[in-house]
Amino acid sequence: MTGQNIFIFGAGYSGKAFGKAAPNGVHVAGTTRSRDKFAALQAAAIEPLLFDGHMTPEIRARLAETTQLVVSAAPGDAGDPVLDAARDAIVHHMPRLRWIGYLSTVGVYGDHGGKWIDETADCHPKSGRSRARLEAEQQWHELGEEAGRPVAILRLSGIYGPGRNAFVNLENGTAKRLVKQNQVFNRIHVEDISGALWHLIDADRGGIFNVTDDEPAPPQDVVAYAAQLMGVDAPPEIPFETAQLSPMARSFYGENKRVANTEIRATGYDFRYPNYRAAFDRMWAEGSWRGEGESDKRSPMRQG
Repeated sequence: MTGQNIFIFGAGYSGKAFGKAAPNGVHVAGTTRSRDKFAALQAAAIEPLLFDGHMTPEIRARLAETTQLVVSAAPGDAGDPVLDAARDAIVHHMPRLRWIGYLSTVGVYGDHGGKWIDETADCHPKSGRSRARLEAEQQWHELGEEAGRPVAILRLSGIYGPGRNAFVNLENGTAKRLVKQNQVFNRIHVEDISGALWHLIDADRGGIFNVTDDEPAPPQDVVAYAAQLMGVDAPPEIPFETAQLSPMARSFYGENKRVANTEIRATGYDFRYPNYRAAFDRMWAEGSWRGEGESDKRSPMRQG
């Protein structure tokens, strides 16, 4: 991988894990919307650049040298901010570009009544957020065809890892055990997002990949397992029907599916954490669960 230059639009939690795992000789640059986050990116071996939805000379210069592009920026009300700002540069002014990776969500599948699904399943997203993601996926696919570059769409399940997990919630008193009959969620450890990205980059492989664990599980079980490892009492179960939840939190419970990672496994990727227990056991034994003290601001389901 020597001589490669990776560029990340939206170098947040997953992007920093990706940067930390960069092989020797690979340069990684990434964007943030705040100069206050430069130090955190530099600590993750990422060259920080400001991106507020507009291209800068610094970004243009880096893109011209980029061999693989990772997009981890969510679409907003006005559409995909990266496509809006950088489409022309990507298609016409990135001569070294070999591969594009877009981080999406399993939310694009919508509700499947708890059934097992894989990458061949129909997408009928329910929330506006997921509909925007599916539209962005299609736009990135079309851009790849126009540019003649492979595009990998990584559909991620609920992200957790150091600093973002049930241990943290138990410690700070925010953990809850909401119970909705037959409800399950998939999860993915942030190191497996990083691992899957580097694995796909190694072969410049395109396609649609569910990057998710092997064991969709009830969220209350995840909290109970963390409490057992910590040696503390698990919070009481709360019936979903009587729980006080924000509209966003409640919307996550309106979708129920078991998501299989068929395509990424077919490429030979071996998950480091195939289920939450393996990850929790490791984080607890290492004492790495507190991470950098970050909290997840995107999704109440990311915590389980």
